[in-house]
Amino acid sequence: MKIEVRGERPRILIVRLSAIGDCVLTVPLVHALRNMYPGAHLSWIVDERAAGLLDGLAGLDELLVIPRRWHRSISSILGIRRALRRRHFDIVIDPQSLTKSGLLSRLTGASQRICFAPPVGRELGPWLGNVRVRPTREHVVEQTLQLIEPLGGQNPTNVIFNLPQYQGTDAIADFAAVCARRASNIAVVNVGAGWPSKLWSADRFASVVRYLGVEHGLASIVVWHGGEREMAVDVISQSGGHGHLAPVTSLRELATLCRESQLFIGSDTGPLHIAAAVGTPCVGLYGPTSPARCGPYGSQHRAVQPEGGVRLVRMRGGSENSLMQKIRVDQVTAACKQALQHTDQGPRVTYEVVSTNQSGSRCTANASRIGQPRLAGGGTR
Repeated sequence: MKIEVRGERPRILIVRLSAIGDCVLTVPLVHALRNMYPGAHLSWIVDERAAGLLDGLAGLDELLVIPRRWHRSISSILGIRRALRRRHFDIVIDPQSLTKSGLLSRLTGASQRICFAPPVGRELGPWLGNVRVRPTREHVVEQTLQLIEPLGGQNPTNVIFNLPQYQGTDAIADFAAVCARRASNIAVVNVGAGWPSKLWSADRFASVVRYLGVEHGLASIVVWHGGEREMAVDVISQSGGHGHLAPVTSLRELATLCRESQLFIGSDTGPLHIAAAVGTPCVGLYGPTSPARCGPYGSQHRAVQPEGGVRLVRMRGGSENSLMQKIRVDQVTAACKQALQHTDQGPRVTYEVVSTNQSGSRCTANASRIGQPRLAGGGTR
């Protein structure tokens, strides 16, 4: 189904609330829409956990930030509805295509609501939209870009990521510089994961850190969040002096740290996709999820999955992580060597581009908080 877009300045809303990695993988949609409609008003509605990462994103006119549990309060729902209706959106694009995102799509009152058809669209999401797309691509980035097809667009040949240069993150860049004084450069190692089924062991991470130090002269900064600190300390204690414990970092600080590094290593989590989006070569460790679907996007990255591994995309929560434990250290070190020696090939990916609106001025998102969310700060991990 093709949508007739009236005028050159349609008002378009993107609905992608979470998770961190999925929000990052949605960023190319903003630039594809901006290239199609230079004069459009582009907004994105997101929950407060990811807002700090997207605030100031080039190509967006407005970032609408809502509280994480907005749907549990009638007053919050009504407040969000009023705020959305005042903006008179013509088109809503819902890459999340779940019940909550679909409800927000309906609350806008927009006549055209684009989403994914089942099975990519789940729960009530496909039924709350009215223009359903059946993706033919496998990777999440390319599937998301297929949502512009009803508007007459095609998957772009140049996929654009351009997370902002974040202000107020100089301290973490200075920390990286101190760690690199006795090394040729730095690597970032993320030991944690949102699902237990995505965790790799501390001793194996430590072996990789030692390899990077001895063979490539890299100092590894081990990043962590919340309860992951103990594991990060364990990795450093076994690293032979090649590992450094990162301070507490926000999402913005993590992006800045990754920009300063030569390599990123971690499992399928938000930090992996942040690193890929700022152009850092990545080695992703995959057990229960498919790198073909949600691997770091770009030809310079490498994904490691155990031989004969089963790809159960929805295996999460309390699931055991036997698949991750089948990943060998030598597989990961080989992938690191390949990523560090990468020569460009494959699809074009751009990491530092500032989109402009029709008048040629810089177009960056200004955050507006609706539904009474608490302050998002730099984004939470």
